[in-house]
Amino acid sequence: MPGFEYGDFEEDVYTPYRRVLVTGATGLLGRAVYKEFQNNDWDALGSGYNRARPRFLRCNLLDEDAVRAVIHDFQPHVIVHCAAERRPDVVEHHTEAALNLNVHACATLAKEADTAGIFLLYISTDYVFDGRNPPYGENDAPNPLNMYGKSKLEGEREILRHCPGAAILRVPILYGEVEKVEESAVTVLWDRVQEGAESCTIDHCQQRFPTYTSDVARVCRNMAERALQDPSLRGIFHYSGKEQMTKYEMACAIADAFNLPSSHLIPLTEQPAGAGAQRPQNAQLECSRLELLGLSVEATPFKTAVRDSLWPFLHDKRWRQTVFH
Repeated sequence: MPGFEYGDFEEDVYTPYRRVLVTGATGLLGRAVYKEFQNNDWDALGSGYNRARPRFLRCNLLDEDAVRAVIHDFQPHVIVHCAAERRPDVVEHHTEAALNLNVHACATLAKEADTAGIFLLYISTDYVFDGRNPPYGENDAPNPLNMYGKSKLEGEREILRHCPGAAILRVPILYGEVEKVEESAVTVLWDRVQEGAESCTIDHCQQRFPTYTSDVARVCRNMAERALQDPSLRGIFHYSGKEQMTKYEMACAIADAFNLPSSHLIPLTEQPAGAGAQRPQNAQLECSRLELLGLSVEATPFKTAVRDSLWPFLHDKRWRQTVFH
């Protein structure tokens, strides 16, 4: 056919009409959020920086002009801001760099979202609370114990100051599909579980609520879709897994999920001196606001989700048959 070009068919390619920008799409939560939107009829653009492989846009969130250009070019209906320095001990020692990302980038995104009428969803943390009087509702007074919690709380305030129509979603300790086990404070316990031969101590003081990134991602999409219908969805929300565990109990549950021994794991019932950034004792989140609006999701059971997250790291893949059948 004369003049025939493949390009003639480009207009038939289906593109979803709803657009979402996910910052930190290379990270533990960002990957799950990006995937959730992409798999559910959204046109998703993920941005990253150090790990922005070919599939993600490289964007320095500290460069206001670059951020503006991305938003102007893509024109998202929703921004989910996952990018953060979320390692408390790193924030404690590299405070200025962490504040730039955890606070100043929030202000830039919030100003742009407000100007353009974009729904902005900011991911925050249970570490805004001191953990002395749980559970914590959305309106309870924050009192962060460490620089990480302080930086995320400042980020929340910047978001709401510059974009009053934004929403904040506080979540606790996260785990999910990891590129390496060190990426999550839950999955990093895997090495100690698999070591088997050598005994090791694991914290049995701090009460945690491990939360699966795929569940959080579904909540983010629920909130985004509701916000496009109902602009009154704004302010602070909490989402959390329901199973209360210390890290020692998580490690034992991981061992049990893979039929591995746990007798070498020893509970440590007092904090050692100089153990890095101070952590809250029990910052349990009360999540009724999401539930009342019908936006929550049933938390995936810990053993099920942690198996899905960790089986690629099994030394002996034959365990898969015994575990999964």
